[in-house]
Amino acid sequence: MNGATELGATELPDWMQRLVKATEEIDAGTFTRIKVPASGGRPASVLILFGDNEDHGPDVLLLRRADTLGSHPGQVAFPGGAADPTDDGPVATALREAYEETGVLGSGVRPLTVMPELYVPVSGFVVTPVLAYWEQPSPVAPVDSAETAAVARVPVAHLADPANRFRVRHPAGYVGAAFSAPGMLVWGFTAGLLNGLIALGGWEQPWDATDVRDLELALRATQ
Repeated sequence: MNGATELGATELPDWMQRLVKATEEIDAGTFTRIKVPASGGRPASVLILFGDNEDHGPDVLLLRRADTLGSHPGQVAFPGGAADPTDDGPVATALREAYEETGVLGSGVRPLTVMPELYVPVSGFVVTPVLAYWEQPSPVAPVDSAETAAVARVPVAHLADPANRFRVRHPAGYVGAAFSAPGMLVWGFTAGLLNGLIALGGWEQPWDATDVRDLELALRATQ
């Protein structure tokens, strides 16, 4: 297996099984052209937690970081963070961080796939995304307002809607995928992951990749 490591995939919704299956042969190039440096980096994990809602179908858990944070203030992200020496691997890191940030109970989360490591140059993190299914959803909300400003279950159908997809240009010249969600602009590392997962899950619809917007203006439009 070249990409993800499967941890289990039975009795899942068809759409979740399809997504897990699609991750079996991926590598980091599915999401980024940036390679993990030979020197490595600080280990970290994120929890990509998909759930199922009877009203809007599949959704994914996202949070918006507090504007006062020194690192990535105000950005939308998957729950996650740096590995702790006491963590028993990337899955444990992802579940611990998700609980600390959003209150999600690990007992109701079923980890399915450990995806390829991805490097984030701005922070020096080597991030392991953990794909999981929310078997028994628990209430979620910002645990510490000094770290997390908002938590939301965002429908995949909303993210895949061409009306909510475009690209943004960072002042430094970076151009990348972006998604408009209620009260949130998803861009950067998180948008790159969502961009790949929406395609892998078979949810992608034709959208205008030539629609490139100034990042600062796009951020203001969500406030």
